[in-house]
Amino acid sequence: MDARFTAEQEEIRRTVRELLLKRCGPEEVRAAVRTQAGYDGGLWAALSDQLGLPGLALPEPYGGVGCSMTELALVAEETGRSLAPSPLLSTSVLVAPLVLALGSERQRAELLPLLASGRLTGALVAAGGALSTALALTGDNRGAWSGGGRAGGVQARRDGDGWRLYGEAGQVLDGHSAGLLVVAAHAGGYARSRTLLFVVRAGSGEAGDGVRVGPGDGAGVVRVRQTSVDETRPVARIELRDVRGELLGGDDAADVPGALARVGDAAAAVLAAEAVGAADRVLERTVAYAMQREQFGRPIGSFQAVKHRLAEVYVGVRAARSAAYYAAWAAAAAPGAGERGGERGGERVGGLALAQALEALRVAAGEGIQLHGGIGFTWEHEAQLYFKRATGDELLFGPVHRLRGWAADVAGVFAGEGQGREERDRDGRGRGGSHREGRDRKGRERDGQGT
Repeated sequence: MDARFTAEQEEIRRTVRELLLKRCGPEEVRAAVRTQAGYDGGLWAALSDQLGLPGLALPEPYGGVGCSMTELALVAEETGRSLAPSPLLSTSVLVAPLVLALGSERQRAELLPLLASGRLTGALVAAGGALSTALALTGDNRGAWSGGGRAGGVQARRDGDGWRLYGEAGQVLDGHSAGLLVVAAHAGGYARSRTLLFVVRAGSGEAGDGVRVGPGDGAGVVRVRQTSVDETRPVARIELRDVRGELLGGDDAADVPGALARVGDAAAAVLAAEAVGAADRVLERTVAYAMQREQFGRPIGSFQAVKHRLAEVYVGVRAARSAAYYAAWAAAAAPGAGERGGERGGERVGGLALAQALEALRVAAGEGIQLHGGIGFTWEHEAQLYFKRATGDELLFGPVHRLRGWAADVAGVFAGEGQGREERDRDGRGRGGSHREGRDRKGRERDGQGT
């Protein structure tokens, strides 16, 4: 691994930072999140038309730039610094890679150029707020999270040559404004239970404050923007009322969980870089304040206790940055990355990098609020925005202990005495499978206090 960035990568970083410094200050962020779309359309047009960011990691034949997840992670680090609200994450990190990996040639030729240009935005619809499970970040995504034949979730049934979808999903990132929905739905009932992905072209018709009902292909789609902890990450509830859906790829035997897991690993690397950018900005602002705020006739930054706290935050941010960069490099260097049908090899460390970055951001934001004193607790100060980003991302993609716990399960850290993850999953006991009832592994009776 060459840890140095190329001149082109540094130029991408510099260009994005300069644009965001001009167009995405704290006041612009507050104004953007209160719009109907939840982001600044003018800024999104600039990111799309001037910099080509939505198609940065897409192949050139589909209108993309042809870069990798490494470049996209560098962009995310800069958007994280400013907390720029945009559909970049949902469109370019979640939806576009799924269309590229599973879509038919016709679907890719039709959808990817629109996504790459920014004229079409997308959202990934996972039932029950199970986005982290769907992406295999906090658990095995081959289970029944999409519905499993039970009430709730999203169900798919055949209707002639097509499919019909019905059900509901909440906490859908950018779901209220996306023109393209990629819906994870349960199909096959109990006999052939499986999760499939469907494309739904949502309409733009209005049906009241915050509710959107789409005509045509999107008929029966009801979208309601929900209140979220982090306003810069708008989420929505999606209701599908007998909606016509197009199977992504046209093959209902495709390995959908595998594709979601691959996209999830890359998305986690990008999210980790974004969290690192946010944490670095909080630290930067806190250090600047500690150098100018005086108490007892000297800057508070000169006190040893304050120095120690800031030093610990600095170490955490640096470690998280290293982990995020490595995860982005691993996602970009994996064989077949970004190619339809390619098998990704190498390490999948996105989840661990994301856990470390979210923890670093939460600590940095918390210390920032504390060290800013009374002003740090106010609604007007931007410190609370970064704390909400850390909290919101953990709700959507974490929490941290589950990210680490699942990574440990996959690696077999807690398997012990040859008992693998697969056996423990069959036992239905997860990580706690080694704590058996009645007798321990050597047959001795438990005394009620553990063995």
